[in-house]
This record gives sequence, structure tokens and C-alpha cells, in this order.
Amino acid sequence: MPNTLLGLRNRALLAVAYDTLARRSELVALLVEDIEAGADGAATILIRRSKVDQEGMGDIRYLAPDTLRHLRAWLAGAGVTSGPIFRGVAKGGRVAGALSAAAVAEIFKAMATAAGVSVADAARISGHSSRVGAAQDMARHGLELPSIMQAGGWRTATMVARYTARLDARRSGAAKLAVLQDRG
Repeated sequence: MPNTLLGLRNRALLAVAYDTLARRSELVALLVEDIEAGADGAATILIRRSKVDQEGMGDIRYLAPDTLRHLRAWLAGAGVTSGPIFRGVAKGGRVAGALSAAAVAEIFKAMATAAGVSVADAARISGHSSRVGAAQDMARHGLELPSIMQAGGWRTATMVARYTARLDARRSGAAKLAVLQDRG
């Protein structure tokens, strides 16, 4: 992404989406007031309400130091000090109101296209792609199911299992046996 206000916003949006595994509706509802930076350069952020938290008890998610840097760059560049974090950017760099949930998928698709992803592959990207990808990356790196569930706010393992099924198959007993039998 270019080093423009739009680029700053899009980098921050993707980084926050990846770290928090937030749904698109949760991303656009995030507030500046709910970021709590730590001395280690990382932060946490409160997701006030979610699909599985209709009562609004809230869920705390982690932001890595690089994500916090992207987020701070966007907020400083946009002059956003309170309220919704992710906002539209109009022509000429004017910061508008909060993004819609539908805009998240369009932004991710545009970023993929700009990065050279094929039109067909970019069309398959959704507002949940970062959520799915982060869960798959966690599984690929050997993180345990409870850690993945906590990171994404899942109450049951059903969706995590769905998102990581192909990775799990490649680590299954059949896959391990094929290696042991030198069936490559």
C-alpha cells in the first residue's frame, strides 16, 4: 500500500483484523478509547460486542507491536483521537465517518489486487479472510486449539476445525504414515 492516508488506513485495518481475528462488523465498531498500549510495545483492544456476545460483555484481543505502529500511524495521519478507529477516506484525503462492514471486504479485495493477486483469487477474498488466515497460521505454527479459540473469540471448536481442516489432514496419521513409509 502506498504511504498515503488511504494506505495507512488499509495497512492498519489488515493488521488489526489479522491480530484480533475480528469479524468485519467487530472491526468497524472498534473505538480508539478501547486501545490499551503496554510498555512492551504491544497493546490490547476491547471488542465491545460480537456475534457470540450479544449482551456486550466484551472480549479483549491482542495487538502486536507492529500492528500498534500501523494503527498509531493511521490515527495520527487521520487526526482521529476518539470514536471509531476505521473510517472512510474521501477524495482529497478528507476523513469521513466509520467504515461499513461491507467496505472491509472491498478494501481487502482491492489490497489483494494491488499486491498482484489474480482477479479470480481476489474475488474469493471476504471480510473474514484475515480471520480464517490467522487461524490457519496459528494451526500451521502448532498453536493449541484453546489458544486459537481464545484469540478469535470462539466458544466452540467447530469453526476453528472447519478453517483448519486441510492443514489438519496434512498432519494426520495418514500423512505421517506416508512419510514413515517413504511414499513421497
